[in-house]
Amino acid sequence: RREPLALINIKKKNEETGEEELASRLDHCKAKATRHIFLIRHSQYNLDGRADKDRTLTPLGREQAELTGRRLASLGLKFDQIIHSSMTRATETTEIISKHLPGVKKISTDLLREGAPIEPDPPVSHWKPEAVQYYEDGARIEAAFRNFIHRADAKQEEDSYEIFVCHANVIRYIVCRALQFPPEGWLRLSLNNGSITHLVIRPNGRVALRTLGDTGFMPPDKITRT
Repeated sequence: RREPLALINIKKKNEETGEEELASRLDHCKAKATRHIFLIRHSQYNLDGRADKDRTLTPLGREQAELTGRRLASLGLKFDQIIHSSMTRATETTEIISKHLPGVKKISTDLLREGAPIEPDPPVSHWKPEAVQYYEDGARIEAAFRNFIHRADAKQEEDSYEIFVCHANVIRYIVCRALQFPPEGWLRLSLNNGSITHLVIRPNGRVALRTLGDTGFMPPDKITRT
């Protein structure tokens, strides 16, 4: 609901100068800036942890986060914020990355926590969560998509560069939704730990995918997908 026509009440237009007034009001509601969304998958973590607090980054995972942080810093962009999942592995990845981006504010959110976004099609045999998970997690992850992935606000004057540190399932679902691909195909995408996915959202709402799961900045022996 960010299309300019959806943001004004057409019934209130003046009958005599209706078209001119409408054009002026539409122009006022149009986005002007481009949003650059960098979706970062958390680094490798301890799979043996029973609770979230125990699923901390491995030594290799910490190295991966350092490499991702250096890569983001090397782009020379003025990042506006880092929004991250409240899960331990995403929070720790964010803390390491943020050391390379001093001054960039960090925001934690439960919306980006890992989960089961939607039943995959075709189905897979190695991953079969309880059906209720799709209803609980799916609504939350869809809410994350609607809340974070959209054209710039009409008041935004300059292009923005935002980092989201979260999880593979969340990123894969967001990419499918943003590109208007069937979201049930999310599990066909594969993302390395610490990878960078870059979405561009133009003022007219069109979305382009510049990179998907990039880890070309990591040495081959540092790349994992756990």
